Amino acid sequence: MDASGWRARFERNGSRVVVAALTVVVLLGAGSACAQPGGQPGGQPGPQLDADKSTVVAISRQMNVAVEGSFTKFDARIDFDPAKPAAGSARLTVDIGSYDLGDSTYNDSVRGPEWFDAKTWPQATFVSTSIASTGPNQYSVSGNLTIKGHTERVAVPVVLTQQGMTQTFDGTLPIHRLAFGIGTGEWKDTATVADQVLIKFHVVVARR
Repeated sequence: MDASGWRARFERNGSRVVVAALTVVVLLGAGSACAQPGGQPGGQPGPQLDADKSTVVAISRQMNVAVEGSFTKFDARIDFDPAKPAAGSARLTVDIGSYDLGDSTYNDSVRGPEWFDAKTWPQATFVSTSIASTGPNQYSVSGNLTIKGHTERVAVPVVLTQQGMTQTFDGTLPIHRLAFGIGTGEWKDTATVADQVLIKFHVVVARR
């Protein structure tokens, strides 16, 4: 679907429009997501992602209207001890083809070559490189975010809530879709789809 077609559907359907994107994901997901165990010394099981309680939402603005979409498939390896934040690590792998806007036509378009190009680049990844405390239960997680074969260094602000063996990580990561080549050709026009996209995440992990 070309830009004029999308604009027409936007005018008819309001906020059910394609999110320009994104991205990535840092700490993620929901729905049919799957998590991988971290694995601890001595054979102890690592932290397990609670996919039913975790969510990630990508929020963009199209024609100045906020639009939300989510990724529904991902793998996650997160290992974090608040007493030793620098020793923590996180690796997230997102299935780009799982991006869901709630409309099959929009989903097909956003997965296409002008946007995510999911057939060529089926996965996006975030790999942490350092974690630092910034205040009580607050941390900055730095790492490399790769989308469509392009890597950018990002810093993610995270708030930790811990109850027993369960840890919950909340935060918002602003990213720029054009830095990753998301939205090519006429879709580079930020008057139609804003460059900035917000990734809001609520991630729950527990040791077993």
